[in-house]
Amino acid sequence: MSNISKNLEEIRSTLKDNVTLVAVSKTKSAEEIMAAYKEGIRDFGENKVQELEEKYELLPKDIRWHLIGGLQTNKVRKIVGKTYLIQSLDRESLALEINKRAENKGILVDTLIEVNIGEEPQKAGILTENLGEFITLLGELKHIRVKGLMAIIPQGSEEENRNYFRKMHELFEKLAEIKQERFSMEVLSMGMSMDYMTAMEEGSNMIRVGTGIFGARNYTV
Repeated sequence: MSNISKNLEEIRSTLKDNVTLVAVSKTKSAEEIMAAYKEGIRDFGENKVQELEEKYELLPKDIRWHLIGGLQTNKVRKIVGKTYLIQSLDRESLALEINKRAENKGILVDTLIEVNIGEEPQKAGILTENLGEFITLLGELKHIRVKGLMAIIPQGSEEENRNYFRKMHELFEKLAEIKQERFSMEVLSMGMSMDYMTAMEEGSNMIRVGTGIFGARNYTV
C-alpha cells in the first residue's frame, strides 16, 4: 500500500458522513494526483491558476477542481469554465471579472466567499463588516452562484482555532437566512491537515488536506 493510499485510509476513517475531502495538490505531480484519484478522490484543490490549468489539461475530466488560492482578476479568463468551485471570491473587482468572463461563455460559475475571520491584514478574504454590501452586489451578477463560505483561520492553540471555526459557523448559519437568487449556504470550507478534526466538530462540511495526504510539499518544482 502506497503512502498516499495509507494516508487517505486514515483520514477517511475520521471523516463525518457529510464532509467532502478536497485533496490539496499544489506542487504535486500528475502521478501523485492519479494515486489519490485511483483511491476514489475526485475533489482536488490548487492555489495557482497556472498549475490548475496545466493539470486540467493532463488529468481525467471528471476531476472537480477547486481554486483555493488568491485569484488575480487578470487570470480569471484562464480558468472560468475549468473549476468546480472558486473558493477565494473576496472582492468586488474579482466578482465583476468572473461574472463578465462567465457571461461571455454563457455559463454559471460556482463560488465560495472567502472570509478573513481573523482580520489579518496580510491575508486575503473579505471582512465580516463588508459582507452585507458584497452580497447585495453579488445578487446583481447573473453568472455567479454563491454556494457557501471558506476561511483560512489564524493558527493558534486548539481552543483559539475552535473559536474561529465557531465564529465562521455562526456566520454561515446567519447568512443561510438570506433569500437571494444564486445565493445559498451549502458549503462551509474550513479545516486543513493540522486542524480539520476541530473544524468538523464546529460544523465544517468541506476540508482541504494537502500534507496529510501527499506528505511535505516540494516548492522547488
